[in-house]
Amino acid sequence: MRVLMTTDAVGGVWQYALELAAALEAEVVLAVLGPAPDADQRAAAQAAGVRLVDTGLPLDWLSDSPAPVLAAGEAVARLARDMGADLVHLNAPALAVARYDMPVVAVNHGCLGTWWDAARGGAVDPALAWLPDLVGQGLRAADRVVAPTRAYAEAVARRYGLPVTPLAVHNGRTPMPLPDAQPFHGALTIGRLWDEAKDTATLDAAAALLDAPLVAIGATRAPHGATVAPAHLQATGPLPPEIIAHWLARRPVFVSAARFEPFGLAVLEAAQAGCPLVLSDIPTFRELWEGAARFVAPGDAQGFADAIAAALADPAPGEAARQRAALYTPAAMAARMAGIHRDALSTRTQAA
Repeated sequence: MRVLMTTDAVGGVWQYALELAAALEAEVVLAVLGPAPDADQRAAAQAAGVRLVDTGLPLDWLSDSPAPVLAAGEAVARLARDMGADLVHLNAPALAVARYDMPVVAVNHGCLGTWWDAARGGAVDPALAWLPDLVGQGLRAADRVVAPTRAYAEAVARRYGLPVTPLAVHNGRTPMPLPDAQPFHGALTIGRLWDEAKDTATLDAAAALLDAPLVAIGATRAPHGATVAPAHLQATGPLPPEIIAHWLARRPVFVSAARFEPFGLAVLEAAQAGCPLVLSDIPTFRELWEGAARFVAPGDAQGFADAIAAALADPAPGEAARQRAALYTPAAMAARMAGIHRDALSTRTQAA
């Protein structure tokens, strides 16, 4: 099977797409939207035997109107026709609104509509409402819709009124090589600190209550200008993968206070390293880590501080997290996704 898969080089979708493309028993071409991959990303794609196409097309979430996104969808459809793709795997569902000559599998890794429901509630800002509208159209137009957890699939179905709940395919990740490192008696969080759904404010308040450091790795300034300035977290800013690997090798307590998380690759990476987990009690994390993490009600700074302190006193649950993480592999992800690809292609062929 020849598959055209979209990706971008600025977020977690990149790692997902690269891992999936390498694990699928198919000829996969990655069409990169948004900023071009850097040298390290290109080297990783080459090592994985995956062909990249720099499209120069815009990302939907960095666009300011539907027109560029609609045009990008049509350009992806033309690319799929030109390369003779049997199937298109879109990691940006809004692109599915275009006219495709082959089956389309759309994966919703996270979107403005579901983020808004979790972070703010109520109607989406009228100036931004065009994007969830377009995502909803794309989800309804796709032959198959996929989400990285059952919990998030249900949220997507509710948000967009889908007649069928998306299929759930858990993400997979190859464990990163870890160096030898001295243990760190403290806590760690990794992610977009500026994203209000990550609830950096709660972690900052929890850090003020701890007798141990809470290190925060990630950007404090968003591409669109939003910023956060934690007073008690030890914020490092973004760090390269090899430095993150060093931090994880020290096996700190890994904490996420996210109010919205379709999957959480950073949590998986920490669990693979054997870090004890302290997570917000949201459906996604319960689905993935029940029995292998401590859970705290979202927004409860004292609760997070107490759970982190308990994990520092007894880090044994890190082994439970490692064992659970072993279930979430690229091979398992690819096997499930390959079945969905085959089913979509078979259904479209029978209909023709």
